[in-house]
Amino acid sequence: MKKIIMVSAASLVLLSGCQQVKDWSNDLTGKKDQTEEKQQDEKKPEQTPADEKGNASAPEETTPSELQLDARFFNDIKEVDGHAIIQNPSNILAMVNKDYGLGEYKPDDLVRPDVPFVFGEEDLEKAHMRKEAAEHLEDMFAGAKKDNLYLTAISGYRSYDYQKMLLEREKEQYGDEKAVMAVAPPGNSEHQSGLAMDISSQSHQFQIDIPFGETEEGKWLAEHAHEYGFILRYPEDKEEITKYQYEPWHFRYVGKEAAKVIYDKDWTLEEYFDHVKEI
Repeated sequence: MKKIIMVSAASLVLLSGCQQVKDWSNDLTGKKDQTEEKQQDEKKPEQTPADEKGNASAPEETTPSELQLDARFFNDIKEVDGHAIIQNPSNILAMVNKDYGLGEYKPDDLVRPDVPFVFGEEDLEKAHMRKEAAEHLEDMFAGAKKDNLYLTAISGYRSYDYQKMLLEREKEQYGDEKAVMAVAPPGNSEHQSGLAMDISSQSHQFQIDIPFGETEEGKWLAEHAHEYGFILRYPEDKEEITKYQYEPWHFRYVGKEAAKVIYDKDWTLEEYFDHVKEI
């Protein structure tokens, strides 16, 4: 944390003999009173604007432009059968989490990004992303390749039904408590938005696990993903905010502008929306 220390020094005014003579001459000419009045006016502190009741009002705080966000990028929520459902799910900044879900939404612009998948050329549902996110994913994989790092896509879009199957399978293997920390409920998974991709590498045997964050590929993604509009969605030590465990393999597309702010300020998507102001 940066601390700013302000030091104020008292001004010392020294009166010389010449100044005393000048003051005496002002008495004779009648200029002294005018001079003193002028000096007093100059010394008057600036007045703080008052409100209608006469109370001093504080100066308005300005919001940096990068923290100003158009209203269309905020979640539009409606309660459906006791669940908070996002009514503008195609919003590229839709905040999908355990509190806000997508219902049975399916994006209408899903495409297959031209990147290596762990399952090869097989035409699977999870080989797709929304068009804008897919294009930027291709750029990110190409950027890593320039640095001699080779990424592999593991899982992109997942439907409501597929997510439901995953959660049930996780519960059978690990129990309810552990399952809900690792797998989102159907309708509340970012994968359903078509904006998220799980990523690994051949050097890590295509595993998606916490040690991936310590690989060269995992470190590169954490450092450079924002340059392509992606964020590390579930960072370490942010579990209380995201309600999910650390996932160094899970990257979410939010656009370059928002991604840069989130990266620079070390925020989650939830923290980003806590700070941005609607315009």
